[in-house]
Amino acid sequence: MTLPDRRPLSERARPTRLQEIVGNARAVRELRSWAQAWRTSERSPPRLRAALLEGPPGVGKTTAALAVAHDEGWSVVEMNASDARNQEAILGVAGRASLAHTLGIAGEYRSPDRGGRTLILLDEADCLTGRATEDAGGGAASVSFREYLRGRYRTVEALAAAWGLGKAGAPPVFERWDAVPATGGRGAWSRLGAAQRDLDDWRSSVRPRDQSDRGGLGAIARLVRETRQPLLLTVNDPQPLLRYSPVFRQLTARIRFYPAGPEEVRTLVRRLVLREGLTITTPALDAIVERSRGDLRAAMNDLEAIAPLPPGPLQETVLARRDVGEDFYALVGDVLAEPRFYRSVEIRNRLDAPPDDLLPWFEENLARAARSPAARWDAFETAGRAELMLARARRWRVYALWSFATELLTGGVSLAADHDPRRGATELAFPQFLGEMGRSRVARATRQAVARKIAAALHLSRRKAVQGPLPTFEQLFFVPGPRGRAPALVRLRREIARALDLTAEEVAFLMRLEPDREEVRAIAAPPALEPAPPDPEVTAVERAVPPKRRRRAPAEAAPAVAAPPAPAAPAPTEATPAAARKKVQRRLGEF
Repeated sequence: MTLPDRRPLSERARPTRLQEIVGNARAVRELRSWAQAWRTSERSPPRLRAALLEGPPGVGKTTAALAVAHDEGWSVVEMNASDARNQEAILGVAGRASLAHTLGIAGEYRSPDRGGRTLILLDEADCLTGRATEDAGGGAASVSFREYLRGRYRTVEALAAAWGLGKAGAPPVFERWDAVPATGGRGAWSRLGAAQRDLDDWRSSVRPRDQSDRGGLGAIARLVRETRQPLLLTVNDPQPLLRYSPVFRQLTARIRFYPAGPEEVRTLVRRLVLREGLTITTPALDAIVERSRGDLRAAMNDLEAIAPLPPGPLQETVLARRDVGEDFYALVGDVLAEPRFYRSVEIRNRLDAPPDDLLPWFEENLARAARSPAARWDAFETAGRAELMLARARRWRVYALWSFATELLTGGVSLAADHDPRRGATELAFPQFLGEMGRSRVARATRQAVARKIAAALHLSRRKAVQGPLPTFEQLFFVPGPRGRAPALVRLRREIARALDLTAEEVAFLMRLEPDREEVRAIAAPPALEPAPPDPEVTAVERAVPPKRRRRAPAEAAPAVAAPPAPAAPAPTEATPAAARKKVQRRLGEF
């Protein structure tokens, strides 16, 4: 007796071959050509070892990846959004698979000419964070206990009344907010029941950051360069990867998947109705096609949802309009195109983003849409009041102000700008501030990583390391012209990089070069031979500091009483630590 298949309809109807995929004929051809390049390259991988499958959800990216593996006879190693995909996990799972050979089901070795490949599939790769020094999103910002109480009670008198301060046998009241502890503390007030409840609420509100995807993009970039097995990446938005590293722009085949057309969705739904033996009315089928908006998975889910219902009006009325969030371009374009008022509920339904993310778009495009200088002044003044409310919401943690800020930022700005519809639609531009921050995100994270290593080596805080030693090291590593290629300076950079344990990306940041350059690899590469044990009195980092600024060790101080003459010691050779130290000091002095 066979058990019924309980999988969702979208899984039961998933195509297993490329020729069965609905729509996207061009993308299927490009994917087949990419797989053929792997099939014909038996000795070495092709130039484009990875492919980037781009497109919105539900258009067949993952299905096409699994289908090409089935057609080519490849095994599959898949990591999707439910897996921990940080740097260690990706290199441990996908990294091993990318360099290993393929074994058959019985354990026999399968050579590449017999289809012995392993397809590495990384689903939703655009949701990962960058280098291991970057923070993953999703964590709440840290707020002090004082600010938490200030946002909850607003006044010191309300706090004293809630905690019962100032009564007989109770702790005294706080005269002002500066007297309220910023952290927990062990004062007499901490034994009050109301204060303990507020402490518990404050500690639970500050959630730890999610580090499950930390450093994932860096590991994927390394896979793209070094993999010996086919690698497929599926993304909804390729920009996070393309901005992160030129590897994704130069060493990947970009294949674009588009939403299916209405007739293609209709053909698929009709075929599934006949295969599953369902009874669906024509108006219900039309509603499924219109509601899907080219999302094949959504169409199959809607078909499975109304299949148990009796044919008739119930099947048609149960399908409402799908809540698909719009992008910033569409919303800002509508707000600036026609003067009208927008309620905050409408904005929340149309845009899945906080109002803080919407403010830069209006700051960038208001000047283009305003009818006159007076209207431009009024629009910016309205946007300024919205920004003030956003700042108060962040400062006091009173997020009810978001509703007022959203209505001012959309409806208020739309009415104040007074755009003339006869002028046509306003050509929107991406906010320059967001573009600059996105382009400099990797550089800022690398700079902070270098500062942390310098601070740990010199026993400083990170702020002090950024203000003092870091600019010095930047000037030492970035020397343009022939002087920067001097052998003594190159050796000094190499010793500093090894002492601080700098990676190739961090050395490239200091030298203002790409990590793949030969100059960077020469400095960041590990030593070929085991180096001689360093002098415990003088480390490699201290050698970069001039001798006049170093304190003399107690053992080096001049003795108060003349010591008896010691036997003559042999002259130090080049291999001794003292001679090496003097040699480095001479080089630094020459530099």
